[in-house]
Amino acid sequence: MQIPSEILNILEKFSQANFEAYIVGGCVRDILLNNSLSNKPKDWDITTNALPEQIQTLFPDNVYENNFGTIAVKTNSKDPTLKIVEITTFRKESKYSDKRHPDEIKFAKTIKEDLCRRDFTINAIAIKLKDKLKKTTHEIIDPFDGQKDLKNKIIRTVGDPSKRFQEDGLRLMRAIRLTCELNKDWQIEKNTFKAIKENAQLLSFISKERARDEFIKIIDSPQAAKGVLLLKETGLLKEIIHELEETIGVTQNKHHIYTVWEHLWRSLDYASKKNFSLEVKLASLFHDIGKPSVKEGEGKDSTFYGHEWQGAKIATKIFNRLKFPRNQSEKIIKLIRYHQFVYDPEITTDAAIRRLLVKVGKENIQELAQVREADRIGSGCPKALPFRLRHFLFRVEKVLQELEGRQPSLKILKIDGNDLIKKLQLKPSPKIGAILSILLEEVLDNPKKNNKKYLENRAKELIKLSEKELKQKQTMAENKYKSILEEEETKIKKKYYVN
Repeated sequence: MQIPSEILNILEKFSQANFEAYIVGGCVRDILLNNSLSNKPKDWDITTNALPEQIQTLFPDNVYENNFGTIAVKTNSKDPTLKIVEITTFRKESKYSDKRHPDEIKFAKTIKEDLCRRDFTINAIAIKLKDKLKKTTHEIIDPFDGQKDLKNKIIRTVGDPSKRFQEDGLRLMRAIRLTCELNKDWQIEKNTFKAIKENAQLLSFISKERARDEFIKIIDSPQAAKGVLLLKETGLLKEIIHELEETIGVTQNKHHIYTVWEHLWRSLDYASKKNFSLEVKLASLFHDIGKPSVKEGEGKDSTFYGHEWQGAKIATKIFNRLKFPRNQSEKIIKLIRYHQFVYDPEITTDAAIRRLLVKVGKENIQELAQVREADRIGSGCPKALPFRLRHFLFRVEKVLQELEGRQPSLKILKIDGNDLIKKLQLKPSPKIGAILSILLEEVLDNPKKNNKKYLENRAKELIKLSEKELKQKQTMAENKYKSILEEEETKIKKKYYVN
């Protein structure tokens, strides 16, 4: 076991002061799963028989802003997962009247008493290091056979599952989240699963923010679709997002082989497997949520006109209710609202693409295409990126190059027509355009020439040429410029596999 030095130092300090101290919680689970999981623990927790004031004396650089006996000790570590280590005094079980917090804190005397109050067996394992210098010498305290459940990939509560869930209703969602985060083979033990279904209404006691955070962790896990299906099966989905429940059993038209509900979770599954952003995953899950309320007719010719507008409205209500951050919710709503964008290579103009970029935001356009990918696969289409979508991305990049000044043009020159009129005392004429074209070709050939002094002097030389010579140089420059643009377009086409 590779225990960080910051943790070893804390344990050693407790030992020197004659206190017991153990590593506990999710970090122990992750350590024991180290052979099969590549990620290291996201945070570290320690429990001890030292009282809060004794912990503060041992570790003066701390924060204590709760009533649960948990001290946040600062380690000054460069590793963000170790900057703060939470240390909690052994605690006993107590009554949870509000289904969220214990009515009173009772300190325990032994590690086993402390482990009794924890949620799942795989989180109720403690490690005690016997000797700092011999890092492999340790003792594992596992009174509820958590190691056995780790081996068998089982999520099981400590003791009576109903009692555990009534202490904190968020544990209902946490059980599902753990099955999605750990591995696709993980399952919830049958009595624990039954208790989740029977206690689903406990989520009503949980703050919207806590439920939102747990839901986000499920959606951002490797098995997001599995998580959503478990939320539905256990009755938790209707407690947090009843609007998704309303898509179940809603049939679609000839363009779809699945119901709206099946289509949505399959779209999410694709977005999850492609490791798209959280916003794309959520947009994939919600993009057709407006269909049930706008559906007209039945069978293969049924319609869903305006479902993207309606879906954006419904999503807005959901995100407001769950108190999503405003910037995040606005982005997802845009992806939902415009996921039906129409593109035809032969009809769609650059102006139309520019308008879409303004509506969606150029920073979101790639993710809009990703939602379309997920939508297609979720509909049963064999190709995520057909020619039209690839061609759309090609056109978008071309337009963005122009908008962002990345495409070679007269705009990059450190001199313009007005400068030439003043310096050369010319009247507006085609000569100015010819000179600028020639200067652009020279700058593209050698960017170091793009300074005002050189360009002014070079313009003075060019104005002395005959009209015929100037025209010849202009033609050569424009042909070179056209060749550069064609070469750049070929690169973008190759990038998106567009002929």
